[in-house]
Amino acid sequence: MQATDSDTQSDTLLSRKEKYLVPGVSTYYDEPIVMDHGDGCYLYDTENRQYLDFFGGILTVSVGHAHPRINAAIIDQINKVTHISTLYLHQSMVDLAERLAHLTPGGLTMSFFTSSGTEADETAITMARLATGAYEVIALRHSYSGRSALAMALTGQSPWRLGLAGVPGVTHAMNAYCYRCPFGKRPDQCGLECAKDMEETIRTSTAGRIAAVIAEPIQGVGGFITPPDDYFAEVARIVRKYGGLFIADEVQTGFGRTGKWFGIEHYGVEPELMTFAKGLANGMPIGAVIATREVAESYRGPTISTFGGNPASMRAALATLDVMTEQQLMENARVQGQLLRDGLEELQRQYPVFGDVRGKGLMQGVEFVRANKEPAPDLVAEFFELTKEHGLLVGKGGLYGNTVRITPPLTVSEAQVKEALAVMKHALEKMYETHPELKHMQ
Repeated sequence: MQATDSDTQSDTLLSRKEKYLVPGVSTYYDEPIVMDHGDGCYLYDTENRQYLDFFGGILTVSVGHAHPRINAAIIDQINKVTHISTLYLHQSMVDLAERLAHLTPGGLTMSFFTSSGTEADETAITMARLATGAYEVIALRHSYSGRSALAMALTGQSPWRLGLAGVPGVTHAMNAYCYRCPFGKRPDQCGLECAKDMEETIRTSTAGRIAAVIAEPIQGVGGFITPPDDYFAEVARIVRKYGGLFIADEVQTGFGRTGKWFGIEHYGVEPELMTFAKGLANGMPIGAVIATREVAESYRGPTISTFGGNPASMRAALATLDVMTEQQLMENARVQGQLLRDGLEELQRQYPVFGDVRGKGLMQGVEFVRANKEPAPDLVAEFFELTKEHGLLVGKGGLYGNTVRITPPLTVSEAQVKEALAVMKHALEKMYETHPELKHMQ
């Protein structure tokens, strides 16, 4: 029997979801939102309630929901041909590969397309192993690389490894989690011990010759952990000293999100490989690896990604890059990102439950804590419900589940940033009324 009102429809849909989807497919909020459509920086549920989207489909909707330019490119392509595989040439795949070669730093020129970031990271590891003749790979603690067996082994957070043992050949080094420095240092005391630990890790936990290190310029699922400016230069120097390649995982930081085309550009490092997904095609399934010619020459196959290079995804990516360039969205990410950061830091001064504010551009994270930096995931859950109530959507992450991730589309306006900050302030005021003990935090 068909539901007659939206509440019944939502309840029915939730019960069907619990019956037919695996439990790991979880949703935000006590009462999950049933989305119907989107427009720009806004989403609308089945009751036509409007939400200002400051998570962007996990940093994927880079130029806004239902962007007419992206939609037109996709529709034009699917009216021609939807799928042919890489066994035949099509222009948009070659066009995108050429475009990436011109956009990326250093000598990166040769691409391989996949349908997800997980596949892209796996492909990059394979390419590094073939190019170097070495097997062992180093990832960072608090990292996230995806959901395959190798990607979970690369991931440096136990909840995302699903309780499974790792695969051979992966070692985790210290990362630059300055707010919770593993060496007990304050930021003003930092001697890059976390970066220098890379050499100790290689010498004590590997055979001494490695294939690569894979690192996110800003750790995404890890809670937007943002290293010091000199961190990656030191890491890359050490890794190359022991024969390894540097893989920049730009799945979340790539394509304007941080105010530059790629997150690693903030650190002045030119990787041998980079991986992409998410924001490259504004929500269409896509993944990619780009490598130097020297590295790519070792990857001769036979190999294939059935959905890699899909014509519709390629057209969506090309249109997305056109919009980013023509509308100068990297500059908008820088300007609006600074406005957002200034506002969050002002809230931090007023409400010390914001223990740390970090990130770059329109990739900002806020770590919720109680006294003595005690992680407060319960306060994040409360913050979520209060912001949702006033029409604002944000994300969360971090090993402790206590970091709010704030990532609107790159098209976000000054007025929308100020609106989001006002909603967050209102939520914090309510929380401080409910939890008087928070008023005594320093």
